[in-house]
Amino acid sequence: MTRLQQQIRFILEADKLKQVFRRTLLTDASRLENAAEHSWQLAIMAMVLAEHYYPMGLDLPCVLQMLLIHDLVEIDAGDVHFCDTAQRRKQMEKEAKAADRLFNLLPHDQAQIFFGLWQEFENQESEEAIFAHILDRLQPLLHGYVTEGRTWRENGVTRHHLLSIVESMKESAPEIHDHAAALIADAVGKGFLPK
Repeated sequence: MTRLQQQIRFILEADKLKQVFRRTLLTDASRLENAAEHSWQLAIMAMVLAEHYYPMGLDLPCVLQMLLIHDLVEIDAGDVHFCDTAQRRKQMEKEAKAADRLFNLLPHDQAQIFFGLWQEFENQESEEAIFAHILDRLQPLLHGYVTEGRTWRENGVTRHHLLSIVESMKESAPEIHDHAAALIADAVGKGFLPK
């Protein structure tokens, strides 16, 4: 198989991410979003919100690469809700196997780059990975708020769950943290979210 054929094979396999549905509604609440839509929105968020991350000087192309590939493993492993801690532990092994299979569809040099980016994101090994993680936590919170907590109620999400997620934003992205915390407080006040 030629290098181009390997790359095309990977591209077609990556298209399957469109078939992985998350437990987050679109902002119009018409349906659940798929993982490809989630990754796309995170990339847009990175471009728009990078100025709110401290320290400055992020390698934005690296952040974008991580965000576009971080959930590809869900093609094999599926999506797990952030509140399901028992399932999340099992998920780590599934995702590692998926990363090995998916990224090794690429030519060896690209497979190593993709696997390295995925690991960097998962382990939050750089400022870029930490910022990418912040966005990955913020996006479903925004959707939950805009859709008046519908999926929060369906999945047993509480104020405590969301505050524990946004806490990691406080040091590196204080403005984002404060905005997210204010949304959580407002959601509780409006009855979208139980205490």
